[in-house]
Amino acid sequence: MRFFPFFSLPVVGARRKSGLLRSNSGLFFSFLVVCAVSVFLSGCSEVASSENEKLVDLTGEWKFRIGDDSAYAALDYDDSDWDTILVPSSWENQGYHGYNGYAWYRYSFNGKSSLASKNLSLHLGYIDDVDEVWLNGTKIGTSGNFPPDYTTAYNAYRIYYLPSSLVNINAKNVIAVRVYDAQLEGGIISGDPGIFVNENYIRPDFNLEGNWKFTAGDSSFYKDDEIQDSAWKEVFVPSYIENQGFSEYHGFGWYRFKFEYPEHDTKARLLLLLGKIDDYDEVFLNGKLIGRTGNLNDTVQQTQNTRESAQNRIYQIPPGLIRTGRLNTLAVRVFDAFGQGGIYSGPIGIIKKDRYDAFIRKAYDKDQ
Repeated sequence: MRFFPFFSLPVVGARRKSGLLRSNSGLFFSFLVVCAVSVFLSGCSEVASSENEKLVDLTGEWKFRIGDDSAYAALDYDDSDWDTILVPSSWENQGYHGYNGYAWYRYSFNGKSSLASKNLSLHLGYIDDVDEVWLNGTKIGTSGNFPPDYTTAYNAYRIYYLPSSLVNINAKNVIAVRVYDAQLEGGIISGDPGIFVNENYIRPDFNLEGNWKFTAGDSSFYKDDEIQDSAWKEVFVPSYIENQGFSEYHGFGWYRFKFEYPEHDTKARLLLLLGKIDDYDEVFLNGKLIGRTGNLNDTVQQTQNTRESAQNRIYQIPPGLIRTGRLNTLAVRVFDAFGQGGIYSGPIGIIKKDRYDAFIRKAYDKDQ
């Protein structure tokens, strides 16, 4: 891994004049943020499987059934009468020639102790065409868009962040994959399926990946706690918004997520990790602006400059802003100029700044 000098890349999520990212550690914090760009980028490519240790091999026999039922995602669902097929390989090659439509895969494994408290990623390779993935009944990722707003993701190599807290150690675990195939080959086609440990991917202390609320359009009121978002569409974060019912949509949109934060040292400095956002964003916590990337008021920039879509968002949380014992509201205003848009890549969560700094120092020292 190579790190760029701090002056060669913009500070992620910084506002040049407002001081939203100002910290007592000053220049060193800016250096750490920029270093994080190369750290995060190293963990999410197809070649990552050759660079990281595989802890669970998922190649081989999986349980399989055509059709569609949300009950199939559950940990305790009885799949004993399902067919068995090999992964990776198309289902057309295994007795389902000519079948197009929905199907489910399930794989059971014992959670060995080496999976505990690790930075894990689930690699499923290429899936034709669309998928949703669950571990023990909790959704952890999606690619493409299911009908009626169908969008294929057949050419996307599936790598999903896997919170180690979801793994049942020394007990049964089940990966469930819902697949939709529109034509030709279908299923988990190729790749190197497995659960990998990735030491170059930072694991948040408090995970915020999962189902968020989203609406197209723009209103300054959407940042407020009291706004009712029950009618907003539920989407998975991180994933492109075009893959979740907003095909070819460009312009403003808002995400909202409500969470309870555990009791903590109120003097501890916290960072919000929002991964990568295409293209620009403003972020509000409990109604207060805590950071932005890009100028959402510059229409020329919106159509001509999209470098921000490759930057990892890392924002400081002002002391005392997170509430304990009651809900917190995270609101993210996003503008997409063209192509795909939204919060599309992790990590997504909250981390203590001292742990984040230690992670970056360790990665930097390792590279020397």
